[in-house]
Amino acid sequence: MYLHGTSKINANGHLEIGGCDVADLASQFGTPLYIVDETLVRQRANEYVEAFKASGLKFQVAYASKAFSVMAMCAIAEQEGLSLDVVSDGELYTALQAGFPAERIHFHGNNKTPEEIDMALDAGIGCFVVDNFLELQLLNALAGDKGKKVNILLRITPGVEAHTHDYISTGQQDSKFGFDLGNGAAKQAIEQALALPNLIVLGVHSHIGSQIFEVEGFRMAVDKVAEFAVSVRSELGLTFKVINLGGGFGIRYVEGDTPLPIGEYVAAITGAIISNFTKADFPLPEIWVEPGRSMVGDAGTTLYTVGTSKNIPGVRKYIAVDGGMTDNPRPALYQSKYEAILANRANEPVEETVSVAGKCCESGDMLIWDLDLPKAENGDLLAVFCTGAYNYAMASNYNRIRRPAVVFVKDGQADLAVKRESLENIVCNDVIPARLQKSSLAK
Repeated sequence: MYLHGTSKINANGHLEIGGCDVADLASQFGTPLYIVDETLVRQRANEYVEAFKASGLKFQVAYASKAFSVMAMCAIAEQEGLSLDVVSDGELYTALQAGFPAERIHFHGNNKTPEEIDMALDAGIGCFVVDNFLELQLLNALAGDKGKKVNILLRITPGVEAHTHDYISTGQQDSKFGFDLGNGAAKQAIEQALALPNLIVLGVHSHIGSQIFEVEGFRMAVDKVAEFAVSVRSELGLTFKVINLGGGFGIRYVEGDTPLPIGEYVAAITGAIISNFTKADFPLPEIWVEPGRSMVGDAGTTLYTVGTSKNIPGVRKYIAVDGGMTDNPRPALYQSKYEAILANRANEPVEETVSVAGKCCESGDMLIWDLDLPKAENGDLLAVFCTGAYNYAMASNYNRIRRPAVVFVKDGQADLAVKRESLENIVCNDVIPARLQKSSLAK
């Protein structure tokens, strides 16, 4: 079995994370339970910061909060000296409630509403990443109404496609995001932005995909962005101060995944920046990146309790857990794969191959197909690894199932970061219209 971060098997044969026995965590907090290895999160943040320091370039490492946005994670990002990438008023509100410095917040999104832009302007965030022509005009007008000038990056699609799942590829020419470099839209956007009095163009943003295991795509993106920067300086007189190369750095979910060390990704990016811009006699820009999954993905583990089972002779054996697609929709959305163990019997030998089903009323609610385990019994604990990114963030109340609690573990201490939803939470926003409360409806 492959154990991440501080995870280990203790003398009781139980999985232990951050010095905490997961059996004890299940007793204290219940299941399903998201467990976050705080030490590993901080280690990943430090790896990014130190790798960029070694390059000698100015930089910002902005945690992409869409991967996992809770106030405790925002607090850690602030303590580790990171910036923060948000994509909605909810993520922005979470960051502000956590006390995150607004000047280190970057606001993304392909369809920011006027209300979201107003909220961000009032908060005094550091930068907007502008995605389209309508947003250019809207942001300029709303900033003008408040007597403000705002920093922007223009999101461009450089025509580089990362080798990843189609659903999470965003840098190729056919994308819902950004201004296309190849058809001239990106240069047109720069021209428009320079003519708008309330916008300050810092540079451009480029994101080529997710769960990327090689560096060549990043190098190609830098080549294209640098070529664009040189042409913009020559033709429009604007020198980019910032180049944001997004995120997409991969993690190991299952055997066969081969992510590079963080330092190798950073070295490839910074090396390409230095090479391209020096060759063009262009001032070296400040480099921003936006890791999300690679910051928190393998630091998260979801703990379930095994319930029922169903054996179909000659076909398959199913075991069901007390969660599923409501706390992890990624297998249903992306056919994502995970590894797991019986956390309370981790040293016992494998006896059977099972498929792990969730409890939702959906035949597609499957977490793992063909998992080798000891003979799983009702009440056993199943730990599914690498669920720190896009699991809590995508969780839902389908079937009116309550979303799990989140705990951060470190040095033997477990701290509640998100309370388990209650049944009262499920109906707290429901309203029965007066016309449906008439006594005649009860007859």
